[in-house]
Amino acid sequence: MDQIRKQSGFTLVEIAIVLVIISLLLVGVLKGQELINSARARNLAAQNSDIQAAYFGFIDRYRQVPGDMKPADACGAIGTSNLPATANCSGTPAVGGNGDGTLNTDSYTEAAALWAHLAASGFIKGSYTGIATNDADYQAGTVAPMNVFNGRIMLVRTSKYYDAGTASVRLAYVFGNQVPVNILRELDVKVDDGNPRTGILRHSSVAGGSTVFDSTATCVDTTNIIWSIEASAQNCNAMYFYY
Repeated sequence: MDQIRKQSGFTLVEIAIVLVIISLLLVGVLKGQELINSARARNLAAQNSDIQAAYFGFIDRYRQVPGDMKPADACGAIGTSNLPATANCSGTPAVGGNGDGTLNTDSYTEAAALWAHLAASGFIKGSYTGIATNDADYQAGTVAPMNVFNGRIMLVRTSKYYDAGTASVRLAYVFGNQVPVNILRELDVKVDDGNPRTGILRHSSVAGGSTVFDSTATCVDTTNIIWSIEASAQNCNAMYFYY
């Protein structure tokens, strides 16, 4: 008489234990990703705060606007030895602006000089050439600092932001492109109102131009006026108004 062989398998208790373990692992992964995203959003916010303090600190010390300060004035006030080797106090190219008391609208020349002035005066770390006349120049070499996602940041007067009406020219800190949309949404919620079209933090209005201001169009749902986190856009940009 053949003996009946018992087939081995998982019991309901064992299956339940496995499912619990899998659930715990998934929760841990999701929580870890959430913490990473929060850290990246805090990094963007901290970089902006540091630049804002440096910008107004420079004005308080020298009574002139960094980047806008004339090359000869910068050499005299900051010191030629502190400025980059490319600095030319009177000729062309020169590290500085026209000295009219404000950063020129969408000016790469003054935006680039700003970083050289801030670094040379000790308000920020790093060494920057201070010279750029167009977007390609600005994004090359050591002209400007980068964000944590390797996008170039900028401080400039511009109207290239998302607005309900006609955007006016404002002094804005450009976070730099290549930022995932979920990070910008979290940043907006933390420092502003979470709306990409209102408040002091706005989505960049430039899409597909491959510029410092560029941001993928899918970053924002313009129908519902929200950050399109379901789109998983990875090349987004925003700006924060200083005034």
